[in-house]
Order: sequence, then structure tokens, then C-alpha cells
Amino acid sequence: MTSYAQPGTVLTDHVFPVPLDHDRPDGEQIEVFAREVSARSLAGRDDVPWLLFLQGGPGFPAQRPVGREGWLDRALRDYRVLLLDQRGTGRSTPVSAASLALRGDAAAQARYLTHFRADSIVLDAELIRTSLLGDVPWSVLGQSFGGFCVVSYLSFAPHGLCEALIAGGLPGLSATADDVYRAMYPRVAARNSAHYASYPDDEGLVISIAQRLAEGDIRLPDGAPLTVEAFQSLGRMLGNAAGSHRLHYLLEAGADLSQAWLYEMQRHLSFAGAPLYAVLHEACYAQRTATRWAAQRVRAEFAEFSPAAEPLLFTGEMIYPWMLGDDPVLRPMRDAADILADRDDWPVLYDPSRLAANEVPAAAAVYFDDMYVDPGFSLATAGAIGGLRRWVTSEYEHDGLRVSGGRVLDHLIGLVRGEV
Repeated sequence: MTSYAQPGTVLTDHVFPVPLDHDRPDGEQIEVFAREVSARSLAGRDDVPWLLFLQGGPGFPAQRPVGREGWLDRALRDYRVLLLDQRGTGRSTPVSAASLALRGDAAAQARYLTHFRADSIVLDAELIRTSLLGDVPWSVLGQSFGGFCVVSYLSFAPHGLCEALIAGGLPGLSATADDVYRAMYPRVAARNSAHYASYPDDEGLVISIAQRLAEGDIRLPDGAPLTVEAFQSLGRMLGNAAGSHRLHYLLEAGADLSQAWLYEMQRHLSFAGAPLYAVLHEACYAQRTATRWAAQRVRAEFAEFSPAAEPLLFTGEMIYPWMLGDDPVLRPMRDAADILADRDDWPVLYDPSRLAANEVPAAAAVYFDDMYVDPGFSLATAGAIGGLRRWVTSEYEHDGLRVSGGRVLDHLIGLVRGEV
């Protein structure tokens, strides 16, 4: 373990060996990295309870904190926080095109990738908990996909938890990927309408840029084609608090398709920093059924998202098969991703009976205007988890935990403790 100080905090790095396949504990091992963050005034004290943080995703590492920024400031009043680089991300054993190539053919790569969903992440967390605390349960905070993981935790290892906090991450317990996207496309369309109402000149600018892209072979600096469909996928920005404003500034800089603008577009469109996000995004919804590139199929039911439509609508948090063909980082994974999309025997991720009998104190923030996690599914799940206290709010978007300066976390803590 390595420890070091930052303003107001002491950080300690941990690395844990875990089985690649938890059904074969004596088989291949991988590493999972986690960073312990303690308030300087509480560092070294054994009586400070632990809070495990599960990051959004899938496929993103935990945040790299500087001091007591954001929600950490509130958390560190009561807890020492463990920021987990979920398997395959950050400083954990990485998943990349290069590492997957060492696994063999596409079928072997796909088999390997099946071990990077929420069920495996939860079992990693349990091994880490027992390594650090023994039989003592800990608290967990899940943001977005991290909340999906918390619901899996409550389903399969509730004995490891003394509190469960969820921010914008209550999944539909039985919702298929098709169900998710049928709910999401209308919400994304509404968010487009709100954007154009705020920035009416963007409508013509977007059509102008799209026409330029449709007419010529425009490529990003990494060689990926900048198609109209790729341009539309900038709509992922619209689900965050400042996303519409940032999208507007990006659009106004793109009138002449300058080289500087293309570099900025690459930053938004490339999956170089999170290939697992693209490869496993739909798989995080799969339970006993194949996803078969659900976002692409369901999109055909919503003609307003056609690349030829006017006004041109941006898409949301959807992964399309052409992305894995166009993005140079993802291209070597395309065949494995196709195999995953066709898999129809994915294990279940949630146990409705166990959740109904839940006794772990739990609280969840449901963002009424969430563009990424449908509040209808979230509210149904909130009602299906025994004792869970829900907080439905339109004050924040999906990134409320990050941008609220600790207010969202403080409210969740108050709810779970019966103080609110």
C-alpha cells in the first residue's frame, strides 16, 4: 500500500487480486485497484466507517480526486471512502484491443468480456470488503451504472451492506434493452426540443454542418469518419446540467469544420478512454435475452432521428454497431461485440424476491428529467425494494451527485438515517 497527502485528505492505494470468473475462484486472477480517501483529521482511525463508491459507466474508472472536492467533502465528514476502479478500468487489469487480442479469436474475447458486468463487480467488492473489514458490512454509494451495481449487491450479497445510497441509478428490474431505448428516445427528442428552444439559431447551423458532412469525406484526426450519424451522437452531452450550453458552444465553433474543431469533436466522440463502455453498454441490461444492437433497431421506430430529418435530432446514450466499425480504438473489438450482442443466456442481475424482502437501509435519488435512466423504471424499482426511501427531484440532472457540491449526498444520507 502507498499513502500520500493532498489538501485536507490522506489517500492510500490498494490492489486486490480477484478471480476473473468468480465461479472458478482458483482459476485465472486479475487485479482490481481501489483508492482509499480519508479526511486528514480522521486518517489512521479504525473506527471510521467505510463507504464504497461505485462509478457510473460501464467502463469508466473512479474519479481522481484533488482534496475534498465535490461530494467527497460531505462524505469525508462521516466515512473513509473507497474509490473503486471497476474491473477492466483505470489501474485495474485493463481491457483494451491490445489486451483482448492476447485472448485469441473473437469468441475467446467475447467469453472474457462476459466477466465485466455488475454481477462480477459486486463479487469483487465483497472480496475487497472482507480483505479490509473482515465480517463487518460497509456502506455503498452508486452513481448511474454504479446504482445498477448497488441493486445487484442488494440482490446477491446484502449481508455485506449496512447502508445503500443510489444517485440516478435505479434500473428496471426486468426491462430489456429494447424497453430501455423505447423509453429513452422520446426523452431525448424532448431534450432536443428544449435545446433548440434555448438556442434557435442552432437548428439551421446543425443542418448546415450535417449537409457538409453528408457531401464529403470528413475525417477526425484519428482517421474515423465524421458522418452525420456520428455528429448526432453528440447528444450524449444533453443529459447533464450544463450539457446543452456546452453543445451550443461546440456547434458555433464548427461552422467551418476547422482542424481545431475536428480535434474537439474527436475528444467527444472517441472511445479511446473507455472502450468497455461501448462494448458492454447494452450488455448491462441483458438478462436471459440477447440485445441484438437494440439501440439501432429501436431507432428505426422513431423516424425523427433519421440523419436526413429536419430538424436534425441528436441521439443520446446509445451505442450503435457502426461505432465499432468507425472508431479505430473499437474496430478490433467489433467481432467480439457482435457475439456479445447475440448472446441470449446472460445471467440475471437482480433478484426481485430478495429485493422485496430487503432489510438494508436504502435511499435513492430519482431525477425526474433524467435523460439516461428512465424515471418510470426507476420508480417501479424503488417500490419493489423493501424499505427503500426515494427522493424524486427535478432540481438536478443525471450528474446531480457531481455538480451539487454534496447536497445530493447529504440528502441521501439524511433519508437512509431517517433524518429527512
